[in-house]
Amino acid sequence: MKLPKFVQVHQRFEAPVVEDIGITTEAEVARMIDQAGMSSGASVAVAAGSRGIMHIATIIKHTVDALHNEGMKPFIVPAMGSHGGATSDGQLRVLNNYGISEATMSCPIRSDIEPELIGETGDGLPVYIDRNALSADHIVIVNRIKPHTDFAGDIGSGLMKMMAIGLGKQKGASFYHGSVFEYGFEHMITTVSAVVMKKTPVAFGLAIIENAYDQTAHIVGVPVDGLEQKERELFQLANRLMPRLPFEDIDVLIVDEMGKNISGTGMDTNIIGRRMQDFEPEPVSPQILRIVVRGLTPESEGNAVGVGLADFTTQRLVNQINHHYTYINSITGMGPQKARIPVYFDTDREVIEAAFSTIGMKAPESGRAVRIKNTLHLGEVAISETLMDEIADRDDLEVRASLSPLPFDHSGTLVALS
Repeated sequence: MKLPKFVQVHQRFEAPVVEDIGITTEAEVARMIDQAGMSSGASVAVAAGSRGIMHIATIIKHTVDALHNEGMKPFIVPAMGSHGGATSDGQLRVLNNYGISEATMSCPIRSDIEPELIGETGDGLPVYIDRNALSADHIVIVNRIKPHTDFAGDIGSGLMKMMAIGLGKQKGASFYHGSVFEYGFEHMITTVSAVVMKKTPVAFGLAIIENAYDQTAHIVGVPVDGLEQKERELFQLANRLMPRLPFEDIDVLIVDEMGKNISGTGMDTNIIGRRMQDFEPEPVSPQILRIVVRGLTPESEGNAVGVGLADFTTQRLVNQINHHYTYINSITGMGPQKARIPVYFDTDREVIEAAFSTIGMKAPESGRAVRIKNTLHLGEVAISETLMDEIADRDDLEVRASLSPLPFDHSGTLVALS
């Protein structure tokens, strides 16, 4: 099959950057400690999640250091719902994969998958919380704020979601995801987190916002009083700074890798324009006819939730799947459809040719195609020859190389996108 030639382009995005992660983190934590009136000698549970947040180990470490500097006794708790196979050891392993261990953080890490019931929402939904966090004098929530992959709204992933689903462990996450069929995601997150803030010693949150190049753009301490309103404001900023594909109408999108460290759904649904979430509308754009995903990141530990968002994949990715981890996560999230295995072939070449053979009457070499490393890194992408005419007058795209065929090696594997 004659495939289109591709050219690598650089996307220019608005991209503020925090120059010194450690200094900024400690300054914001110190500000929050003072504002919350936290005292020396107090125990503090620092909630850390499973997302692939840039510099997360550094941010958690300096949060712990700032607490130590004030004479407090910090420890870390995993706040990741059902991830890590919904086991205490599995969640410790997820944190360790991000460089968060007792040795690197200089404090204990206490992982217990069984939560405590602390009350219920006005809708009668039980509210659960990590039992180790509940035992502390204070709780500090550390998480990135960004649009959610399962719903569109005025909030998304962030501090409130970590309080509800992350600290609720597998038991809480399962109840909450089930409730969205009745009440919707935003209502669930705000009502559950409100109970958590009222019934537990949450002192403050540390909000992280990233720019389109996966760099830390802002680190902001958020007091528990007024947290919901502040998170809504930060959400608007995070939404503005998100990366996007360079075109809205694409025949074939080639994604080199997916994974839980990339997005909760393996591929960010806001980027690919597919949500596949019951009772939630599909995004209006982008419109992508076929999606090919080639591999699963090692950090995912075989959790391939989100592979069902693709149309085609490889035998290599299928061999990487830990079905137990994938099924637990997809069932807890009430999204078994996202764990479906797409059409797959032995080699990248076969998979990509199959995708291009299903774009209708259009010749494959004329296809509108984009290739990306993953949905988190969109600064450098490759576009097909047909799209070259559309970038001439765009100052947000810069051509970095000349047109060339897709670089397959002798085994039919696509060479990594530089």
